[in-house]
Amino acid sequence: MNDVRRRTVLAAAGGTAVAGKAAAARAQAPPAPSADGSRPGREPGPYETRIQALMARMSVDEKLGQLQQFAWTGATGPGGGQTAAAEKAARRGMLGSVLNIYGARTTNTLQRMAVEESRLGIPLVFGLDVIHGMWTTFPIPLAQAAAFDPAVAEWDAEVSAREARSNGVHWAFSPMMDVSHEPRWGRIAEGDGEDPYLAARLAAAKIRAYQGDDLRSRRHLAACAKHMIAYGGVEGGRDYNTVDVSEARLRNFYLPPFRAALDAGVATVMASFNTVSGVPAHGYRHALTEILKEEWDFGGFVVSDYNGVQEMIVHGYAADRSDAARLAFNAGIDMEMASTTINEYGKRLLRRGEITAERLDDAVARILRLKFRLGLFEHPYVDEDTAITGPTKASRAAARAAAGRTMVLLKNERSTLPLDRSGAIAVVGPFADSTDLRGSWAGPWAERFRPVTVLDAVRDAAPKARISHVEGVDASGRNTRGIARAASAARAADVTVVVVGEAATLSGEASVRSDLGLPGHQERLISAIADTRAPFVVVLLSGRPLTMEGWLDRTPAVLQAWHPGLEGGNAIADVLFGTVNPGGKLPVTFPRTVGQIPVYYNHENTGRPYDRANHYTSKYLDLAHGPQFPFGHGLSYTTFDIGEPRLSVSRIRAEALRKGDTVEVAVAVRNTGRRTGDEVVQLYIRDPVASIVQPVRRLSGFRRVSLGPGKATTVRFRLSAEELGFWTQDPHGRFLLQKGEIRVFAGNSPLAGRGRTLTIT
Repeated sequence: MNDVRRRTVLAAAGGTAVAGKAAAARAQAPPAPSADGSRPGREPGPYETRIQALMARMSVDEKLGQLQQFAWTGATGPGGGQTAAAEKAARRGMLGSVLNIYGARTTNTLQRMAVEESRLGIPLVFGLDVIHGMWTTFPIPLAQAAAFDPAVAEWDAEVSAREARSNGVHWAFSPMMDVSHEPRWGRIAEGDGEDPYLAARLAAAKIRAYQGDDLRSRRHLAACAKHMIAYGGVEGGRDYNTVDVSEARLRNFYLPPFRAALDAGVATVMASFNTVSGVPAHGYRHALTEILKEEWDFGGFVVSDYNGVQEMIVHGYAADRSDAARLAFNAGIDMEMASTTINEYGKRLLRRGEITAERLDDAVARILRLKFRLGLFEHPYVDEDTAITGPTKASRAAARAAAGRTMVLLKNERSTLPLDRSGAIAVVGPFADSTDLRGSWAGPWAERFRPVTVLDAVRDAAPKARISHVEGVDASGRNTRGIARAASAARAADVTVVVVGEAATLSGEASVRSDLGLPGHQERLISAIADTRAPFVVVLLSGRPLTMEGWLDRTPAVLQAWHPGLEGGNAIADVLFGTVNPGGKLPVTFPRTVGQIPVYYNHENTGRPYDRANHYTSKYLDLAHGPQFPFGHGLSYTTFDIGEPRLSVSRIRAEALRKGDTVEVAVAVRNTGRRTGDEVVQLYIRDPVASIVQPVRRLSGFRRVSLGPGKATTVRFRLSAEELGFWTQDPHGRFLLQKGEIRVFAGNSPLAGRGRTLTIT
């Protein structure tokens, strides 16, 4: 029989399917710790006795108060701040948390109200949207994903945690690991792109760096895995919109980063704004309770998003605020952000039997557990004299290094880059001398620190060069009166750096674009520079993939710089002049045009895949096949050769994989150029015949390596049942490992052609 037959299902004892290496290991080892440090079915965690004793003293009103989070003066949603309400509730012991509050003196003042004036003195936990830095702004998360290096996410989290915790912040609403195939969606800037494996690796790294080994440490804070679930699949890319998703897609695509977050010990999870197959995520018990708390044994708590509980009424799912409270609380929401439905209607719902005392105690215990883990009962205040009040030399160096690793060289004809530091250099474009480099979630707290502009950085990097500057067009692309002067500057220069893109306000939450081209008439500026026939490069700033069809062919070199943060200008100059050799790769596919969306590498095959010679295949009549730039693409100032993958075995028994055996994949990589540089070796698998159609390629490993000229190394990966199997449509969670062939590919993008076959018997 042909080896690529439909593979039979390998079932574990009792008829249940094997849930990958991790699940197989969990079946044989002691249960993994819950978020509180306890083990399911074993001894309680270290704070359980104190939690139960405290809860025994609490009234129902005080318990319901622990479930409430108010917003301080700043607002991240409609309705504004709740400062006065927060102070009143804190003094009465009727409040669990406050968001948008920071600063050692400010947080201490409010904390004293809760600890010293309330009956039981239960401390508050303070949360803040620390997404990619606090004082020291790092590149946006999508840019961090482009580094293909978990260390970059760790640098951000370590610096952010120190700065935030010293200012009284205990809890970061990060990381966001919503994978997405939708570049129009503004929040793609906050996530890690289109691949669940990459997102899972980066989320786990950031969580471990945020939280450290001990949350009582003044160098760490609690993380929040958000948003659960499927937020990246919103229709049309419109924020807060509808998602219709199968169970298999939910488990194979959207859930893996959250599973990785739990394995990394994440303290909290946040629900998402969207509906999931007709049910608002805030009322989606299947995800928040059945999967998260029951199947995965999550011991932390689930927080709503801003007003998300109350908005179930507008969705048409809840009849009124009382009904919204009932639905959300029973679905698994433990703390309500901004809206107050659970706090207001909880006692009435208890009396009616619509929520239970056991569920209330469970939610309160989860929240108290984090407060104990943070050490807030022993040390509720922060030292105002040691609060970090701005970026340091070390934090700036980390941000600059991180930004340098996120840059992606999309195109470099005739070795236009790197630039010479002498001669005449024109720096033009709306973002040439702009400080709009921080990104969509830098926050108002970061605005007091001026980012280094590209123009200033070029002047500093090339002090002997003659630098000229013309804006050309503004960031909106409407004012075009400077284009002629920019072209004149280009004619007089040896090379021109054109800095274009989208403002930070055009990406992030509630910032959806129907057109992914350069705003306004920025493209006219590039055309005018190209018309001079003088050498030039384009530096592209954005929070998402942009389309380039109108100008890419005429542009010799393009550097994707994202929104690179506080030290972004310096990092761009480092790459332009070759101090840093770019090694980043695209974590998301760049489409040719908006009409091509969705376009992504990990798609399923059709019965009629594209064939240039056959009209009746899957394609567009008016568009070249394939993306502008694929996931994983990125050039260097040197060249690399990635060898064919070598497998430790060509055949392996499914039963052996089920018990935890793995297959080692060795990939040789050599720097064949004249410069030291980085390459990202990417491992992909293809399951050609399965009981549920699988993606044409699936990322299953990556490693960023740095090699000198002529140097070589061997990168090793391990494939387990977890990488080789897949989840089915079973709502109870059924993972299959099937017999047959698996194709294993290695290269520097999903287009890699070098592969071997692994046969599972």
